[in-house]
Amino acid sequence: MNSFYIEGCGATGETARLLSEEARHAAQVLRLRPGEEVCVVDARGRRFSAVLEQVSREDCAVRLGEALPDNEPPVRVTLYQGLPKADKLDFIAQKLTELGAARIVPVKMERCVVKLDGRDGEKRRERLQKIAREAAKQCKRAIAPEICAPAGWKQLQDALSSHDLLLVPWEDASGLGMKAVREMNPGARDIGVVIGPEGGMSAAEVEALAALGAKPLRLGPRILRTETAAVTACALAMLLWGDLG
Repeated sequence: MNSFYIEGCGATGETARLLSEEARHAAQVLRLRPGEEVCVVDARGRRFSAVLEQVSREDCAVRLGEALPDNEPPVRVTLYQGLPKADKLDFIAQKLTELGAARIVPVKMERCVVKLDGRDGEKRRERLQKIAREAAKQCKRAIAPEICAPAGWKQLQDALSSHDLLLVPWEDASGLGMKAVREMNPGARDIGVVIGPEGGMSAAEVEALAALGAKPLRLGPRILRTETAAVTACALAMLLWGDLG
């Protein structure tokens, strides 16, 4: 069943209209017709079953049916991602949306090659937010994660105190894995995950995070690429604290 965003807030039995871009997609790309069933998401992030009543590329009206169950995870996961090269952030934004992450914050770290500042950073943020919204529609999620503008190292450190638990997967960590951290912190409901860029985080960066209470850990005996580590860490957090599995 196709999913779309509607204007404003909805209620069962009411007629609502798709956002203009959504209407064009429904009419021109998907070629949907009146009477077809769809899923819609309103401005408050609530999901409804719906039936198309009117379809044109300028205006699509739907009759809202029953409210659908909330499918947001019970744990809030924020990814702090060291700025990677090429289009890896696109991949990360898409996959973490599917997994249920709440927020993605690109971070400028010591070994980052990419520099995103000012207008370029905002343009990239807008692109990533669009990717997240499209991924949310595809996986029938009502709320797309917030994509933040690239942050500096000081901004990262200032933000970390808001979390119940901060995880730092690092290839040189010893001892703890994520299952062991889960056993020591079973009640965490707001988790931050810090992932380094292609060159990884420096020992000084990890030590600074550990001094703030972060838990350096290993994801396994093999070295993962930055985009693989981001997806793996989020998936494990959703498995151990959230609703996967």
